Amino acid sequence: MTTGLDALLAAPYVFIDDHVAPCRRIGPPPKLTDAELLCLAVAQVLLGFPSARHWIRFAHARLGHLFRYLPQQSAYNKRLNAAGPLISHVIEALARQVPTWHDDLRLIDSTPLPCAASRETVKRSDLGGHADYGYCRSHSRFFWGFRLYLLTTAEGMPVSWCLADPKLGEREVMTALLERDHHFVGRGQVILADKSFAGREFEEFLAERLGVHLIRPDRKNEPVHHGRLARVRQRIEAVFDPLKGRLSLEQHGGRTSAGVHSRTGQRLLALAAGIWHNWTSNAKTKHSPIAYDQ
Repeated sequence: MTTGLDALLAAPYVFIDDHVAPCRRIGPPPKLTDAELLCLAVAQVLLGFPSARHWIRFAHARLGHLFRYLPQQSAYNKRLNAAGPLISHVIEALARQVPTWHDDLRLIDSTPLPCAASRETVKRSDLGGHADYGYCRSHSRFFWGFRLYLLTTAEGMPVSWCLADPKLGEREVMTALLERDHHFVGRGQVILADKSFAGREFEEFLAERLGVHLIRPDRKNEPVHHGRLARVRQRIEAVFDPLKGRLSLEQHGGRTSAGVHSRTGQRLLALAAGIWHNWTSNAKTKHSPIAYDQ
């Protein structure tokens, strides 16, 4: 356990405890507060424990100095599954604290979120009726699960996100996300996207409804408009690289709709906490949780 991780967990704990109201409950307050629960969830991701069973065992052995109380696995899973709305609220609160919140640039993209690797798992999964089969063009493969749609600041700080059926069109889902969270983008801003978001209706929606400008690489079958923009793809991919690699997005372990949602949010919260802490500590690299994953 490094002092860097201790500092990363202590800082958001203080922020969440001071700025985010706890969830209303009937009965006595829980032994593990909401702020402590989210810090425990962030630590699980940063230390690379996809399995809650292994994580709780490790936490009881190694993290007693950071938490007054540590739950058992079943209680931890129950609290985490119910924390989806709170996680989204904290991500937004952290995003509002970084300087790039006020920049004129936003990034949008989507990525597959597999939930099963075999037909037998699909048949017995509780996600039936929610997840579906989709196709990942980047890796030329089919998957069963959801697509994660993400709106971020210039350095990859999550601002808004959702999970959707992978059979739905990317432009349609992103339109619904931006309509719901239109207050996260301002008139005159620029949205940077991949060419998969090319479409007249989508661009008209951004320009007329939101007053923002879309910049994306040109498709092969259309006249030159923005150019190839080789760095655009790299910049957008850099948003998902730490989520899929260091933060184990595709090993989320969710078995129910609420579980997948909360565990996806858990990874986004870990990324947001790392970026926020990098800004507050004046780290040289802002979009990187690497310093805290050991």
